[in-house]
Amino acid sequence: MRLLPADLPERAALAMEIHARPPEPLLAPGRASYIAVLVDADERERELAHLGRLCRQHAQLGPGADAVHWSGTLGTLRLKWERHGEFSSYTLLMPSAGPVPFAETAAGELPSGWLAGVPGLTVYAGHAELLSPAEGQELGDLLRQSFGDRTVVGSALGDGAGLVYSDFLIHADGFGRLLMIDQGFTPLVAGRMLQRLFEIEAYRMMALLAFPLARRLSPRLLAIERSLASLADSIAAGPTGPTGPAGQAEQGRHARLASSATPVTPVNQPGRARESAKDEQLLQELTRLAAEIESGLAASQFRFAACRAYAELVRTRIDELRERRLTGLQTIDEFMSRRFTPAVATCATVSRRMHDLSERVAQASHLLSTRVDIVREQQNLALLASMDRRAKLQLRLQQTVEGLSIAAIVYYMAGVVGYVAKGGRSLGLKLDVDLFVGLSVPLLALLAFNAVRRARRHASEQDLKEGH
Repeated sequence: MRLLPADLPERAALAMEIHARPPEPLLAPGRASYIAVLVDADERERELAHLGRLCRQHAQLGPGADAVHWSGTLGTLRLKWERHGEFSSYTLLMPSAGPVPFAETAAGELPSGWLAGVPGLTVYAGHAELLSPAEGQELGDLLRQSFGDRTVVGSALGDGAGLVYSDFLIHADGFGRLLMIDQGFTPLVAGRMLQRLFEIEAYRMMALLAFPLARRLSPRLLAIERSLASLADSIAAGPTGPTGPAGQAEQGRHARLASSATPVTPVNQPGRARESAKDEQLLQELTRLAAEIESGLAASQFRFAACRAYAELVRTRIDELRERRLTGLQTIDEFMSRRFTPAVATCATVSRRMHDLSERVAQASHLLSTRVDIVREQQNLALLASMDRRAKLQLRLQQTVEGLSIAAIVYYMAGVVGYVAKGGRSLGLKLDVDLFVGLSVPLLALLAFNAVRRARRHASEQDLKEGH
């Protein structure tokens, strides 16, 4: 009988995720090599095939097609492969360290040419030697043999369970070096500390991929900031035409004259057009700056976001080392704070400047768009006022024409009445033609006036119906 509801489809995978990448144990004396390779998505299959060939050479079952980590024994080597978001890592471990530090390495035990054939670009590569105090070498001799005359950084790890030294430089073979001395590590703790140290370097390099991008963007951002400041000054200065102080008085005069029946020529229309064209040009320049900034944001924000994420991982791994200071040496935490943290801060500053510029350009564009809209509304108002004046003039002209039309209609109708009167007189009627025509004129005028008014009323009613 089932005791629980049906499982979430991803339950088992999520539960095992916390156990997915356990550290490999390392017993002193021992040595290790670590390689982090930046791998494109289209090279993932080649990477698996390359690793699979190595596994088959040692009769090992390689990783599956969907695997993101694998570990196995290849002769004297213990190989651990992990696929991260952007890069893959190879950790090689083997027992016993040579008599001379870093004279022999774990990576040197791989088949010739296999490591060089790994797909991708090397981000970080490092060798590590884990020694025990029983080997009896003087610390000064060990450091000189390992790092020469370079400045060494070192600290006690795990609250004093071991010591670590490094110069954080790339040596002639292309690898960095970590020298660890066991003072009470268990094999699992030693492996965990070594993994953290390697990951600090890998994540540090991945975070710093954004630094060259930040340096390339900085001069362009400075130029955009200057252009934006110049455009903002132009916007703040305001137009010298109708939207300036003197122009506002003209606009008030325009509004008063708009209601007047007297024909008025629009005031300062050429100046208004020039200011509108200037604002349009400023708006186009702001749009160009906005497009340039958004293009830069789209091209850089993934890298800057990754920088923040990797930098946080570096900080977490350093905290997990639980360092103690060694006399006369910088700790890893201090070393990173003095050299790595400023580079991350530079990337964060450039990213923040880009976002701030985007917001400032958007605000300036909004202000200028508002002003352009106001100028257009003012131009539309002036146009409507001019159209209103023309309509009133047309109405007056129409009324004048109607008066003349009535006179013409009366004249022609009086002529018709005169012809009728003359015809009646020819028939023998005793009519005074002139008197008869003269008396008919007022009646004809009244009839013509009523006819014109009725036609005007009918046209108005038709306009109202069409308007609805």
